Amino acid sequence: MKSFGRRTRAASRSEFGMVLILVLLVVACPAFPEGKGPSPSHPFLAQWGGSGPGKGQLWNPYGIAVDAHEKVYVADCANDRIEVFDSDGSYVTQWGTKGGGREQLHHALGVAVDSQGSVYVADTLNSRIKKYDPTGNVEALWGGQGSGKGELFNPVLLALDPQGALVVADCSNNRIEKFKADGSFAGLAGEESGRLSSPIGVAVDAKGNIYVADTNHNRIEKFSPSGGFLAQWGKPGVGKGEFDTPEGLAVDGRGLVYVVDSGNNRIQVFTPAGGYLDQWGRLGKGEGQFNEPAGIALDGRGTAFVTDWGNDRVEKFGP
Repeated sequence: MKSFGRRTRAASRSEFGMVLILVLLVVACPAFPEGKGPSPSHPFLAQWGGSGPGKGQLWNPYGIAVDAHEKVYVADCANDRIEVFDSDGSYVTQWGTKGGGREQLHHALGVAVDSQGSVYVADTLNSRIKKYDPTGNVEALWGGQGSGKGELFNPVLLALDPQGALVVADCSNNRIEKFKADGSFAGLAGEESGRLSSPIGVAVDAKGNIYVADTNHNRIEKFSPSGGFLAQWGKPGVGKGEFDTPEGLAVDGRGLVYVVDSGNNRIQVFTPAGGYLDQWGRLGKGEGQFNEPAGIALDGRGTAFVTDWGNDRVEKFGP
């Protein structure tokens, strides 16, 4: 039986295999001089979770998504399940148990929800994508470990493009894959050698442009809808526009790009071209503070939901 006591990031993720060896290494948590807690433009609103396997509890939550009805879906990674909440944090339902069967998950890290309410999950250590109906029944699954087109090796975070195609950070293959809603292969990005190194986060803007958290390179890369390279920004560091292990990404209705700068325990906000705009967060357990945050999702009003990985909770911030 699992022990649900606090573990360090390195200890927890070492068992995730290659994805966690290559990507989620021990991150020194600097006393970031510019993080000031929640920004006035993104006030802290609420939090929920708490360590454990019970309903509404979380253990190393990672990916997060919000549907059209403001239900919040959380990849409760170390509990091998998806949990669903109302936008105020009230528990709704859950599905998944640990394993490799059709109905099971093994350290699921990513989740996305389309306009029809179908839920896509990156079943990371099973190297596959699972598609669920709105009630949590499996509709389809695809992938399987490998490096060929349509195969996956430790997929992490997910996003949907304007046409409903699923964009996957195929982390240990160092590339981005795109699939149609039925699971058929639809394209690649970043596959040229050295372009990406253990990408974790993906987001798509209203034009279909793909933003990637190129995690081991500590930068953001931007690709066209067809996968052509467009731009990049960022470098290792603690200053404005610098990164220490960027992970989750989101794009709002204005096209602004939100980056979970995990090792710096903050969220940074940029223009579509990579111009720095804003940031909030710092290391801690208090309201608006983080302990290596992982995923971010935005609702239609620009409210931000962040998985606070090390504190086993979700935090909610105003626009």
